[in-house]
Amino acid sequence: MTHRLTITAYDMRQINRSAILEIIRRESPISRSAIAERLEVSLPTVMRIVDDLVDEGFVRAEGSTEWSGGRRRPLLEFNADSFVVIGVDMGGMKMYGAVSDLGGNVLDELDMGRHGTSGEENFDRLLKLIDSLLASPKTAGRKVRGVGVGAPGITLHREGIVKWAYSLNWVNFPLKARLTEKYDLPITVDNDVNLAAMGELWFGAGQDVQNMILITVGSGIGAGIVIDGALYRGGSEASGEIGNILPGPEFLGKNFQDFGALERVASGTGIVNHARANLKSQRNSAEWEALTADDVFTAARQGQAWAASVVNDAIDYLALAVANLSVSFDPELIVLGGNVSPFADLLVEPILQRINGTIPVLPKLVMSNLGMRAVVMGAITNVLHNTSNFYVVHKLS
Repeated sequence: MTHRLTITAYDMRQINRSAILEIIRRESPISRSAIAERLEVSLPTVMRIVDDLVDEGFVRAEGSTEWSGGRRRPLLEFNADSFVVIGVDMGGMKMYGAVSDLGGNVLDELDMGRHGTSGEENFDRLLKLIDSLLASPKTAGRKVRGVGVGAPGITLHREGIVKWAYSLNWVNFPLKARLTEKYDLPITVDNDVNLAAMGELWFGAGQDVQNMILITVGSGIGAGIVIDGALYRGGSEASGEIGNILPGPEFLGKNFQDFGALERVASGTGIVNHARANLKSQRNSAEWEALTADDVFTAARQGQAWAASVVNDAIDYLALAVANLSVSFDPELIVLGGNVSPFADLLVEPILQRINGTIPVLPKLVMSNLGMRAVVMGAITNVLHNTSNFYVVHKLS
């Protein structure tokens, strides 16, 4: 692989542009001179780039003014409602989509529930969802910046190929190419948990950090890893597949190709299967077959012994995962998300209690408050990054 040792003048301008846009987004309203001072670039450079951002619709003048160059200039603010983005979470057991502005304000949303059974049926349902969102009255008169889709499983984000999504029956599915044939819009495709992590970084619990991990617990288990403000993807874009962690020696030598070892004991699916096995002799089949992970957590919260035992076992395994991720990446923050979000009281403190003293630094662990919107919030970030030539740059020290 050839590594370029220098950057062009165009690259440098794009780096400055990205930094200026991000500081305006985070700190509106702000003056041109304050931007120049914060970023240590010249005021004329800031003014030229700001003019471009205004022309493109990303930035607009705010009512207040500052003295600049001997005259008053309006302060700047991020023009969040200049565009809308269509974001879709293919999920493990659901398909949820939303129309949002660039500020993360959801204007319309639609939950289509469970997927079809075949790969093509799932794709057709995705098209119906996107078509419904594009036809929403909330998009009238507003330019659609792009469509971002989060898919479960290993996804090659540049090519937009879903290598393997068990719940969708997709193997090497060319999702981006198929969507590009249908829609004359910028299309981005990424792993759903990676998008959720970017959603947390821009709009959720991770807004004030640069190094964080999002762990999602739903029908499966995954993680999105953010290092120095950028997603870490790994050599084969499988860095967050923590559902495949082996949580003990008893899992060695077994085949977990379709569903990971950690997922079997700590995901929503694993929790339900464990609970059903415990209840087979106590309740009729219709009762335990209808059981959901929410039912198990709710029963545990109520103090029912059978549910508390199941949840405690899952917490043990999740605590192992949190500890191992913490010592591997030393994040500023670990966020728990997914379907377990409503049950923070049963998870956060018990996990921390189990690992306290076992690792050098106890991580800061919080529950996501974005809920099912996390992936859509990440889709906004992804579309904006991919349609505005966005850079994240770090100086080595």
